[in-house]
Amino acid sequence: MEIDLAAKRLAELGHSTRLSIFRYLVRGGKQGVPVGEIQTALEVPGSTLSHHITRLVSVGLVKQRREGRTLYCVPQYEELDELIGFLKEECCVNDITHC
Repeated sequence: MEIDLAAKRLAELGHSTRLSIFRYLVRGGKQGVPVGEIQTALEVPGSTLSHHITRLVSVGLVKQRREGRTLYCVPQYEELDELIGFLKEECCVNDITHC
């Protein structure tokens, strides 16, 4: 992973509302969560929620799919794992006795 992409993803997750949305999606599983459910559970106004979801989509942490009239948000676990791996990949490279 490039450092610029990691920084963008971390910046988006650095906002408390977006982090709450993403955590809610992660708990919801790979099938995704309807936008209306996210709105109700987190008590976020619709336009605000849309803005935050768009930001998460823009960095690849969330994808959306439509089934009929329902829009689902799906967390991208592979990208999350990649980001976590990026943060951990150099752990203790200079001092292996403390890991």
